[in-house]
This record gives sequence, C-alpha cells and structure tokens, in this order.
Amino acid sequence: MSAIKVQLPDGSTRSLEEGSNARDLAGAIGSRLAKDALAAQVNGELTDLTRPLENGDVVAIVTPASDLGRDVLRHSTAHVLAQAVVRLWPGAYYAIGPSIRDGFYYDFELPHGARFSDDDLGRIEDEMRSIVAEDQPFLRSEYSIDEGLQLFKDQPFKVEIISGVGSGANPEDATEVGGSVVSTYSNTPEFQDLCRGPHVPSTGRVKAVRVMSISGAYWLGNEKNPQLQRIYGTAFFSKKDLDEYLERLEDAKKRDHRRLGKELELFTVSEDVGAGLPLWLPKGATIRRLLEEYILDLERRAGYEHVYTPSLAKVELYIRSGHWEHYHEDMFPPMDLETERMVLRPMNCPHHILIYESKPRSYRDLPVRLAELGTMYRYERSGVLSGLSRVRCMTLNDAHIFCTPEQIKEEFSNVMKLVERSYRDLGITKYSYRLSLRDPANKEKYVDNDEMWTLGERVLREALDSLGLSYREARGEAAFYGPKLDIQLADVMGHEETYSTIQVDFHLPSQFGLEYAGADGKQHRPVMIHRAIISTMERMVSYLIELCAGAFPLWLAPVQVGLVPISERHLEYAKKVEAELKATEFRVEVDARNEKMNAKIRDLANQKTPYILVFGDKEEAAGSVSVRTRGKGDQGSVPLADFIAKAKALVAGKSTEL
Repeated sequence: MSAIKVQLPDGSTRSLEEGSNARDLAGAIGSRLAKDALAAQVNGELTDLTRPLENGDVVAIVTPASDLGRDVLRHSTAHVLAQAVVRLWPGAYYAIGPSIRDGFYYDFELPHGARFSDDDLGRIEDEMRSIVAEDQPFLRSEYSIDEGLQLFKDQPFKVEIISGVGSGANPEDATEVGGSVVSTYSNTPEFQDLCRGPHVPSTGRVKAVRVMSISGAYWLGNEKNPQLQRIYGTAFFSKKDLDEYLERLEDAKKRDHRRLGKELELFTVSEDVGAGLPLWLPKGATIRRLLEEYILDLERRAGYEHVYTPSLAKVELYIRSGHWEHYHEDMFPPMDLETERMVLRPMNCPHHILIYESKPRSYRDLPVRLAELGTMYRYERSGVLSGLSRVRCMTLNDAHIFCTPEQIKEEFSNVMKLVERSYRDLGITKYSYRLSLRDPANKEKYVDNDEMWTLGERVLREALDSLGLSYREARGEAAFYGPKLDIQLADVMGHEETYSTIQVDFHLPSQFGLEYAGADGKQHRPVMIHRAIISTMERMVSYLIELCAGAFPLWLAPVQVGLVPISERHLEYAKKVEAELKATEFRVEVDARNEKMNAKIRDLANQKTPYILVFGDKEEAAGSVSVRTRGKGDQGSVPLADFIAKAKALVAGKSTEL
C-alpha cells in the first residue's frame, strides 16, 4: 500500500498508510495523544477523527486542552440534550443546537402544545447522564437532499433547513457540500440529527454536564416565526472544571451590574423611554460625572482641546465618510425633513474632521488633538441590549489626533500612557492587547486599498514593538477604514470585551481631502489617530460596578461617608460633622431616621458606603467619630480632623484601599 505524508503544526511531517485518518495519526504520534484526541483540523477545517487524510494535508489534533476541544465537546453535548428530550417527550421537534460561549443550547417545540418547566431540567440532565454512561459512538452519514428530506420528514425545522428556506440557521446545522449533500450524526438507531459536525468520538467523552435554564426563542430569530423553547446547558471535561465554572457563575451573578444598579439606585430603565436607553439616577449620575471630570482633566493635561459637536448630521456627511456604506445597518433610520435628511450619528469622527478643516493648518500646528465626550446612537438589536453595557445611546470618551506620519509613534505612545494611567487609577489590572486587522478577502466590510492597509498595519506593529507590548493578532476585527489596537478587559467569567482602542487611519483624511502646509511649503495629508481611553461612560460604569461588586473606591463612591447619630439629641452634632465633611468636598449622607443604630449601620453598609461614622455623647464631647470601614468593620474612635486628613489623602491618591 502506498504512503502519504502529512504536515504537523510545528512544520514536521509524518508518513502514514494511504487511507489513514486523524485517529491513526494521533496513534502514530503517541498513545497519550490518541487517548486525548477529539477531532482534527485538516487544512484549517474542523473535522472528525475518522475523515481520511490525503497527501500534503496540514493536520492538527484537537484535544480537551484547547478552545476548539471545548467547542466540539459542547456541540456534542447539545446533541445529547436533544436525544434526551426526544426520549422523554416522544414526537418533540428539535431545531438547532450550537455551542456558544461557555456552553450550548438547543431549541425545541414539544407535541400537543406542551411546555418545559424548571422542574424538567433535572429529569433532562439525568437522562443525559444515562446517554453518556451508554458511551454511544457518534456516527456520521451523508445523504442527498431528497434522502435528507425523507429522513427528517417528521421534523419540520430540519426540513426547512435542508430545503434552503432556513439558510439563516446556525451554520453548525446547515447542509453540507455546496448544498448538494446533507450530513447527519446518529448515536443509536433511536436518534439521528442533521449536523455538519464534528463531534467527539462518543458520548462517554462528556464527563461533566449541567442543564442551566429555559427561555423562549423565535425560530431563526425572526419574531414572525414560531416561538420555541430554548434549553441552555454547559459541559466540561471534568467535574472539577464544572464546579469551578459554577462558582464563577455565582460570583458573576452577585456582581451583575443590572442587579447592583437597581439595589444601589444607580440607574433604571423604563418602557416609556425605550429599550437600551437607561436613566441615570442621582447616585449613578454622580459616578458618571466623577468619571467624566477625571478623564477630561487627564486629557487637558495631556494637550487635548475639548470640543462640542451635535448628535446628528446630514446623511451626506456619513456617505462622504464611508460610514453609510459600511455601517448604515447599525444606524438609526434617517429623518426626512423639509429640505434635508438628518441622521443620529453613530460616530464622532466626521464632526471632528470638519473642525480640523475649519481653518488652514501648518505642520507647526500638528499634532491637533480634539477630544469630546461625544454622544452617539447605534441601532443595537433588542436581543443584545443589556443594562448599561449594551445600549442604543452612549457617550464615548472620544478623541482624534491629526498628526504628521513622523509623529505617529510618539502620539501612539502618549495614548498608551493615558490608558495605563487611567486603568491604574480605576483599579483595572487585568487586560490584554489585541491587534485587530482586516480580512483581506472581505471587500464589502473593509475599504479596498491594499497599500493603505499594509502601511497602517506596519505602523501599528512598529509602534507596539517599540513599546515592548505583548499582543495577539485578530483578523477580521479592524475598523472599516484601518487597523487598530484594542485593549481587552475580562469579566469575572473570563469573557473579553474591547474598552479602549487606538486606530491609525490613512483613509478618512483622504476621503475629506485634509491637508497641512509642510516645512517645504507644499500641502501634505495628515494621519488621523482615533482613540478612546475609557470607552463609553455607560460601558465603563457597568464594568466598574462588576469589577468592585458595587463597592467603589473612595474617590468614585457616590456616597463616601454615612453619618449615624445614635439618638435624636445627636442630630446637631451630625449637622456639624456633615458641614465639615462637605466643606472638604466629601459626599455625605446623614441617616436621621427614628431607627435603631444597628439598623442604620446595616442599611448604609448594604449601600456599600466606604465609611460609616457613628457618634453619641462620648464622641460629641471629644469632637471625634467612631469609624466603621467597609470590609473591615469597627476601627474605633478618632478625632474628626484626623479622619478627614486620612480620607482626603486616599481620594487624592485615587487609592483603591480604605
């Protein structure tokens, strides 16, 4: 039998007998890898271990240690979930069941209008464990379209997918090879599912599973389609990993900014206003104001000039900038006025460009740094809206730097210093850098100018390397007009989101014909750097709420000091203490209710007040206060002046400690 040669990820090669598959390759490499193997990547495509290999293939074995391995496990577990439901509810219709971040889901319609209840989750999980214990192999088969339609004739959602009507379905469950062949996976004769795969070799590889919750979901996400029931779950390769995940999940629930925002009276939402349009309550507005004042002051000292620009403009402005072509689906519809069409802005950059070109510029003027707390509007779909973190109206800590090509690296470095300073002051310690690049094959999403993209990516890499920053590259994550550095923050679950960003832009200055007079007397085109240091006020406040679980550092706390007079006769002293604290610009709340002292202390503590000062006859006579510190309890009595001096120093130093 002839041999084939395949290449491994490290560049080495292996010779195998013709007809060998990825499982054979794993066995040839070592018994440990053969035991761990779940699936394979062949020439970048994720496949089963049983797919025959061809000469010259580049092959990577997928194991439990990888993100791909976890995705394959969870996709497989979604099928186990569907099999369990069909066992328990014969005749159930099963729709799609992909893996998602941290887990999986599957959508169902039960016969005779039946509905799942929370009490059913345990039954389903027990049945899934039975299927796992049976160690059923996942077996792949392929059929023609007609054969597939006949095979799933009693499953209308599968028929819709195969027929092509459901082309918007999750690609994990779509038809195979050019729509001419459909693939299925069967565990036993009782259950067969339409799926591209791949799957783990058998159900026994699912070591730890938890069925989490039930929700409603329209078929294919279209509200005109039937509403199905979606069951969410998660799976891991060990019970230890599952237990750790569930602990993090409980911690995340305690930190959820939506729950804390309500409990701490920071913001609210109203159907009368609309989805994605939160209302800032006084305490939340205080935090936002402090954050705004902080970043504005930091920017002023860094040489930025602050401007104000309107929240809407003519549609033609965004056509000129390119946002209309590349971004209009995420914009609100235009408003047709008598003589013009106006639209709420999704970005601030076109407005800042117009400020730059409002007068002639010389190389001596550059860099021009224009900053604004700019309010923007984006048509986020209702399904993704969440508290303050995903909204439709947001205020961005935005700025645009217009500079010469020679100034790019220095300006980039200065922006990074601002990011690091603000993160330190806000107590943010866990973040990473992502170099977001275009996908060259996507001509619709990105400006089609290879020379510009090559230059932009080179400049960014050189700037990052000169700063010695460690970063990872991400294709397909760039802005439509240029590459960018995204600073990624992780939440308690380890999910990363972009909060700060720096973008080098050669495109928009060209679109608007921006110029400056050079030292040679000729006109030159400036480079534009887009940057956001602390994201939008909405998103950053939501992040900070969850980062500190509502227990803000002293300088950001909406109420810094709570005052508890022991009895009514101590109210006069309370007014004196309050006046002295307010004179030194502390935010103070006096609890003058006719309640017991311990109840007052408890209520202030539940509001996560940093300091609670208690006083009675003894303290009033001595001009002191009994200090209770958040997280530390009773610290004893100290002179009021000493307390003020210590607290002032903590605020001035932006300390995260008390």
